[in-house]
Amino acid sequence: MTVEDIGPRPNAFNIEEATRQNENYRTGVWTGKYLQVTLMTIPVGESIGLEVHPETDQFIRLDGGQGKAVMGPAENQLDFEQEVSDGWSIQVPAGLWHDVINTGDEPLRLYTIYAPVHHTSGVVHETAEAAERDEEAGNDEPPAWTVQPPSTS
Repeated sequence: MTVEDIGPRPNAFNIEEATRQNENYRTGVWTGKYLQVTLMTIPVGESIGLEVHPETDQFIRLDGGQGKAVMGPAENQLDFEQEVSDGWSIQVPAGLWHDVINTGDEPLRLYTIYAPVHHTSGVVHETAEAAERDEEAGNDEPPAWTVQPPSTS
């Protein structure tokens, strides 16, 4: 199943099937004006990567595998920890450090919703390393037509 990010136009697809079939670390499947949906696959023993989004709330739902969600106010203060598996959801408030670690013996398959939009429309990153390179190079920015919070810098 292939889902194309058509931007802020009406769309409908079987998200569970698309999530289970996704082989990329990250695949953007819908980018609206106020939120974004991406599919992710995390290999055995790996993780999303410890990160923080100062002005972006995040919803994550698992559609395969098992893992551990961790969150906290600082990189070294992850005081929330929860084992998660197929069917679980994780809500990440803006400004909290977080990670989801694959603790199982199969790929961890999930989708995530960012509000506001966090990535380039239609982004595809085959690996976490490719995602990190794009982010460091400034090549993974929300489209200009999305609504972003005012800059605090």
